[in-house]
Amino acid sequence: MGLFRKIIYSFLLFLLISHIGLSSAFAVTGEHPVLIISSYNPDARQTSGNIYDFMEEFERLGGKAPIALENMNCKSFSEAPLWKNKMEELLAKYQGKRSPVLLVLIGQEAWTAYLSQADSIRGNVPVLAALASRNAIILPDDSVDLKTWMPDAVDFFHDFPNSSVKAGFVYEYDVEANINLIKKLYPKTRNIAFVSDNSYGGVSLQAHVVEEMKKHPELNLILLDGRTNTIYTISDKLHELPPNTALLLGTWRVDMYDGYFMRNATYTMMEAAGDVPTFSITSVGIGYWAVGGVIPSYRALGKDMAHQAVRLLQGPDSDRVEVEVIPNKIQMDSKIVKDKRLDLSSIHQPIEMVNETPSFYEQYKYHIWTVGTVLVVLLSGLFVSLYFYYHTKKLKDELQESESALREAKDRAEESSRLKSAFLANMSHEIRTPLNAIVGFSDVLASGGTSVDEQQGYVDIIKTNSDLLLRLINDILDVSRLEADRVTFTIEKCDVVPLCQQVLASVSQARKSENEFIFECDRESVDLRTDTQRLQQVIINLLSNADKFTRNGKITLKLEVDDEKRVATFSVSDTGTGIPLEKQKQVFERFEKLNEYVQGTGLGLSICKLTVEKWGGEIWVDSGYTDGARFVFTHPFEIEQPNK
Repeated sequence: MGLFRKIIYSFLLFLLISHIGLSSAFAVTGEHPVLIISSYNPDARQTSGNIYDFMEEFERLGGKAPIALENMNCKSFSEAPLWKNKMEELLAKYQGKRSPVLLVLIGQEAWTAYLSQADSIRGNVPVLAALASRNAIILPDDSVDLKTWMPDAVDFFHDFPNSSVKAGFVYEYDVEANINLIKKLYPKTRNIAFVSDNSYGGVSLQAHVVEEMKKHPELNLILLDGRTNTIYTISDKLHELPPNTALLLGTWRVDMYDGYFMRNATYTMMEAAGDVPTFSITSVGIGYWAVGGVIPSYRALGKDMAHQAVRLLQGPDSDRVEVEVIPNKIQMDSKIVKDKRLDLSSIHQPIEMVNETPSFYEQYKYHIWTVGTVLVVLLSGLFVSLYFYYHTKKLKDELQESESALREAKDRAEESSRLKSAFLANMSHEIRTPLNAIVGFSDVLASGGTSVDEQQGYVDIIKTNSDLLLRLINDILDVSRLEADRVTFTIEKCDVVPLCQQVLASVSQARKSENEFIFECDRESVDLRTDTQRLQQVIINLLSNADKFTRNGKITLKLEVDDEKRVATFSVSDTGTGIPLEKQKQVFERFEKLNEYVQGTGLGLSICKLTVEKWGGEIWVDSGYTDGARFVFTHPFEIEQPNK
């Protein structure tokens, strides 16, 4: 089976596990299936991957029994009393002709729900367990207050010697090894603060830690329990930890309100813990926070589970109990060890380091790949260019055979040259003016001999022309993107009345204008679905344009709404010089300026026209207005993303 098929299959399996509740994920096509009961905890992707590997390997090894998949849909520890009944219902569902030949338990919740059943309910069906810990707790009944309940830890091997569990893989969280590691690296430690969350894994791990810490009466145990805390109260308590305290991380996904948290929660704790030495018993925090820890060697177990399942169903030694304990390893963060200057010489076991300084290739492999890719692209471009060169030469030779075709090509070339020359002329004219000012006054400043006030004046001139040059480049880019349909609108609901008032105030203040700016609208609120930044850009361009051609006059921004047509109409009127009737259509052309002596790029109105048309509106000059100039544009109540 190909990799792509495997990925799709795993994804579909994950969706099934996530959404089917207690329904069967796979129809049982025959009698006596292999029954898989999954806990469905927040590690659903890991669970689905192991289930897929199990099913694929089981089929490859010749497993004949059909497979049924059930999901307990376990979440936080707050619903723990329900799990026992869920497991009992599932076991009762598969009785008689549907009784399973093998029961596969995946996850700690399914594991403990099974162990909490009476012997008569568990029956004699062989059990294979995985993704669980040998250290567990027995589920309480409904009368127990789960927030204050302190359960006793049980050990599968010691407390369930006659269990039907014949095979599987369990983790062993070694509290003793982690305490010894802490004492070796921080011998002054007097307190151990243990963090656990409001999940079954957190509560069972806390019970195991409480039991193991009885071996260390010299250490004070501080429990930071997610059943009675949120990430915020935990953070407050981390701030108040006494001196000589080491932090031991268990699990943190669910808080007292059943809210799910992932790595962002541990980052919040990390900020609160400050310089508190932090270790992990489950790998949580290793790689970015914890110094290290003795943790299980986590790995994919699906295929190994399939081998054990086939052995139980077919092998001559099917009665042999073969529950494998996943070995532990010491894992340390190389960067933190170096930063804190920790001496690891007292640790005589092998240490797996993370965050080590990579080799030159590992450190710069993306750069190397990038350079290699660029070289490949350049060579490819060279060959493509050569191909097109010879192809073009061939076409040219063919065109020379036809006088009419050659003349047509010549005309097109002349037209292209004319358009290019016109564009360059406009660009040269617009860019040269601010550049001349920048260069000229920079030379004056460099030559010295001027007073501080004069120097400040020259700096202001240079800054003004630099801003003008930057606006020109930005306007050219805007026009290019708009004409190439490469604009993406960020559409959101917006009340445009306060937006207009804010824009009006901003333009008045920014331009230090002597004109009076007025806003008119007969409504207190007008909601549109629009791209706020683009709408502001259009209004600002029109107001700035009006301000340039008006002296000591009035500039009015007016907003009118037509509910029947579902259109808002904006207008900007001024009492300035106005626009001749014959030139009113030309003002929207690129680089069109009616007065060459007025500062500006000649692109603002062109950008306005392109933007308004993109959202389905219209823009025009009101020819009936004679007190100056009035620009009007429309905006639908709701606009859609322009098609590219």
